[in-house]
Amino acid sequence: MNAAKVRDWMAIRMRTRSWPLALATSMAAMMALASSSLPAQEPSRSVRDGVYTEAQAHRGAEAFAQYCASCHGVSLGGTGEAPSLVGGQFISEFDGLTVADLFDRIRKTMPLNDPGGLRRAQYADILAFVLKSNGFPTGQNQLDYRSEYLSDIRFQAPNP
Repeated sequence: MNAAKVRDWMAIRMRTRSWPLALATSMAAMMALASSSLPAQEPSRSVRDGVYTEAQAHRGAEAFAQYCASCHGVSLGGTGEAPSLVGGQFISEFDGLTVADLFDRIRKTMPLNDPGGLRRAQYADILAFVLKSNGFPTGQNQLDYRSEYLSDIRFQAPNP
């Protein structure tokens, strides 16, 4: 074979061998583009559905007394330095968001003297206590401490 034929043969061989890789790369790019343009999934549950247990809220009350009450007050009504965690203003501030939004805000900013200093399960227990204190019903399962699961629960004001 002369050099031109060898070069042509090599070019054809390279194109036929590289097409599976090109196809796979193109498909991966299309799938990534399609998934990024999908709308975010709406939460399927609400705090009205009973998303924590009575036992969890009880543990949360104990943890709240130890880590939170000095700023937010024993009755969660707030003090001069910290807002109320019960009532209409608190509920309206988070209405329409997810429980993950509230959980992550608490976890990243509280307690004020040691943000993020508690275990995730303790933050979930405290949040269960806050939900109970706002009149949301208990349920059969504990409130999870993983944000990816809490993002499926809508924080929704109680019916008037």
